[in-house]
Amino acid sequence: MNGNELLTNDNFILYCAHYYENPQCAEDAEFFEDLNRIKYIKKLITRYKITGDLKERLILNHIIILNNVFGPVVTCRILYFKLSQEFKHIKPFLILLNILPDKLYNLNTIGSVIDLNEIELDEKIVAALRNI
Repeated sequence: MNGNELLTNDNFILYCAHYYENPQCAEDAEFFEDLNRIKYIKKLITRYKITGDLKERLILNHIIILNNVFGPVVTCRILYFKLSQEFKHIKPFLILLNILPDKLYNLNTIGSVIDLNEIELDEKIVAALRNI
């Protein structure tokens, strides 16, 4: 398994649990705490879109932790799956971390292909990340 099997709302938790690697995880609460990072990223992006206040280091930290426990392919898939509307804001962080694949496969339907190169970048976020 390479992380590219079918991902749907019905199997989301099972998919994430299958690829979750945290040797220090002692209970389910830690797994769900890590999954909640997706919600935190969404809130931070929403706040940025409303106020213009970007907490780039905090977003970056959440993505790094997701990458550490799920790996790059799974991290990109679950972020796109849950935050596709915000992906132009998330994509620059994934590029900075060098974990963005060219394409994502099998999201919601077998055989689906999403070309991430076609998704534009938020230029303000790109500029902010260049200063890190």
